[in-house]
Amino acid sequence: MSEVLITAELRNEFGKGAARKIRRANKVPAVLYGHGTETKHLTLPGHDLLLALRTPNVLIRLRGEGVDEIALPKGVQRDPIKGFLEHVDLLLVKRGEKVTVEIPVTVTGDPIGSAIVEQQLVTISVETEATHIPTGVEVDVDGKDAGFAVHASDLDLPKGTTLAGDPEALVLQVIGAPVAELPEEGEAAAEGESAEAAE
Repeated sequence: MSEVLITAELRNEFGKGAARKIRRANKVPAVLYGHGTETKHLTLPGHDLLLALRTPNVLIRLRGEGVDEIALPKGVQRDPIKGFLEHVDLLLVKRGEKVTVEIPVTVTGDPIGSAIVEQQLVTISVETEATHIPTGVEVDVDGKDAGFAVHASDLDLPKGTTLAGDPEALVLQVIGAPVAELPEEGEAAAEGESAEAAE
C-alpha cells in the first residue's frame, strides 16, 4: 500500500476553543501515539486528510517541523450533522511491524441460476505488516450452487497476512432464491366461500 504524504504541525494549544480555531482554518486536530513514545498533538490540513481517509487503512507519512513518522488512522471523529472531521487518532507504525486491521471482503462472479449470495461479513480482521496492508480479499462465487459456503479460514489471504478473527466465522453462503408461497387449496376455497357469503 502506498503512503500519503501529509504536512503536520506540532500544536501546543489545547481545549475546545483551540480546536474550534484550528477547524475554522480548515485544519484538523490530531494525536499521534504508539510504541511507548510521548503522545504528539498535531494539526493537519483538513482537505488532504479527508482525501487520504477515503482509502481504508491508509498509511499516512507525517512530515513537518519535529515530525517525520508513518501512521495508521485508528479513530476518526466527524461532526454528526455536517460530517466534517473533528479529530483524528493516529497510531505510530514502523516498517516490518505487524498490525491488526479490518480489510473489506469483495464478492465476484454470479452463482448458478436463481441462487443468491448471502454475505454475513463485509470485512475480516487480519494481522499484516503495517506497510503492506492489503486493500482487501476477494471471494469468487461464479458457477456456485446453493449450499456453497465460505468461512474465514477458507479465504485466500495475501502472502504475509494471517487471519486475526474466528476461523469458523461464516463469511458468505449461496442459498436458493426464495419462492413466493402460494395459498393452499383449502385456504383458497375458504376465501372464495367467504367472498360469496359477503355478496
